[in-house]
Amino acid sequence: MERLQKVIASTSIASRRKAEKMILEGRVKVNGEVVTTLGTKVNASDVIEVDGNPIIKEEKEYYVMNKPRGVICSCSDEKGRKTVVDLIATSTRIYPVGRLDYDTTGVLLLTNDGDFAHKIMSHDSKIDKVYLAKVEGKVSASNIHELEDGFELEDGFVQAVKAKIKKYDPSKNISMVEMTLHSGKNHQVKRMLEKVGHPVIKLTRERVGIFTVENLQSGEYRKLSPKEIKKMYL
Repeated sequence: MERLQKVIASTSIASRRKAEKMILEGRVKVNGEVVTTLGTKVNASDVIEVDGNPIIKEEKEYYVMNKPRGVICSCSDEKGRKTVVDLIATSTRIYPVGRLDYDTTGVLLLTNDGDFAHKIMSHDSKIDKVYLAKVEGKVSASNIHELEDGFELEDGFVQAVKAKIKKYDPSKNISMVEMTLHSGKNHQVKRMLEKVGHPVIKLTRERVGIFTVENLQSGEYRKLSPKEIKKMYL
């Protein structure tokens, strides 16, 4: 038997946290009865409905993509723009794990496994998200200390796990900065670097945990192996 919220999250309807919220809101039925108790155990023969619709279990799929610039990091777009999901040949309802900006490139994970997505995104998991930013100006050691010490933005406290200067080009007055985060607010890397006086020109996510885009061209993707997925839970 499994916990109800875990079963819901496994279907790609919602993350574990959102599934818990749905249960508390009385939107979930098991065998025709509304269930509002978190941790309720269900088995494979139980009929589970969310908002009146029976859930359908799907095979788990996991991908890593080298996200190209100019593609929306979403499952759909009301303006009809191409999304990252459009680039993957599958009929399964996968979704991106977290978001990268329209003009940001690099490592993006996609799945229909809510538990896996939560594991990757949770600050408590302390999974590295490593970014390489091309920024205006010469980044100083004091800027690096400021990023690592952290500071307040309009939506709360932010802090880099690690930051370092990779390169400075005096002829163009441009620096390359590597930043590692464990979780991210909207546009966090860009806002942090702008806060210390160095607006971002170009941004790439180089790594998420053990995952990189080695041997993947822009827009290409591959399935993750069972071994890789298992490593994320060790």
